[in-house]
Amino acid sequence: MRLIGLAVILIAGCATQPTPTAYDAPGFWMGLVHGVTAPVAFVGSLFGDVRIYAFPNSGVWYDFGFLLGLSAWSGGGVAAVPRR
Repeated sequence: MRLIGLAVILIAGCATQPTPTAYDAPGFWMGLVHGVTAPVAFVGSLFGDVRIYAFPNSGVWYDFGFLLGLSAWSGGGVAAVPRR
């Protein structure tokens, strides 16, 4: 069983994604917008052809904006702080 797991990890480690070749790919601000609208887009994706995440995008900055926008729904880390 361990050998099968190791084989799966080794094969998955060779997987690559296509190189994004978009001119003017979405960056931080579009990532932020997509993160804020992600829960609504998820419901739309259940009933139609709606994407939650833009591909190709500009990479790390898009991901960072998406994460910040998505955290706006839960109040971010401030919601976990107990009040006195």
